[in-house]
Amino acid sequence: MPRFFCDLPLVDGAEMALPEGAARHVQVLRLQPGSGITLFDGTGGEFGAEVLEMGRKLVQVRVGARQAVEREAARPVHLLLSLIASERFDWAVEKATELGAVRITPVLSERSSLRLSGERTEKKLVHWRAVAIAACEQCGRNRLPVIDAVQGFEQAIQTTGPARWILALDPSAKPPQADANTTACVLVGPEGGFSGQEQASAIARGWQPATLGHATLRAETAALAAMAALRG
Repeated sequence: MPRFFCDLPLVDGAEMALPEGAARHVQVLRLQPGSGITLFDGTGGEFGAEVLEMGRKLVQVRVGARQAVEREAARPVHLLLSLIASERFDWAVEKATELGAVRITPVLSERSSLRLSGERTEKKLVHWRAVAIAACEQCGRNRLPVIDAVQGFEQAIQTTGPARWILALDPSAKPPQADANTTACVLVGPEGGFSGQEQASAIARGWQPATLGHATLRAETAALAAMAALRG
């Protein structure tokens, strides 16, 4: 059954017009009155709904009962990913959402190839949130990950928690892991990796150096490999 994010209050029995984005998707699929769909508001659970009316712009539906369905990973993961080439960062947001990331923080590190400021930053943030919504619609998640505003490296490493890993070329690095029910944080560098100063600064603040083995992975691949190792 097609799934759509609906950023409006969902109440059993209510008849309502879908917001513009969801309505457009319903129209693209050429659904007709009587068609069943699934709605979710991003905070957990989902609602069955029936299309009542299809207009040029308006799609009217009747909301059904809430189903307490969750499809979250066993262990929450907070991904802090340095800014990389736009399309690759988009791809990483999409796949990290599918893997169950509860939070994604874009990080401006010393070697980041993508530089954002002002209005462009705000547009990217809106875009990344839309990418995460689409990924949730596709994969069945009913909770949206938080997509933070871009943070500088020093701000990002102030993130607290008992399980904080930085992917690093360090002889003491070991595979990332975390205890059950603990949110695991993983910090991933850009295409050229973190500078020596950045790595030292993070480790001094309690981040543990992590390795994913001997292969040299692209930044976006490393981010997902680390998430897969941590999510449980």
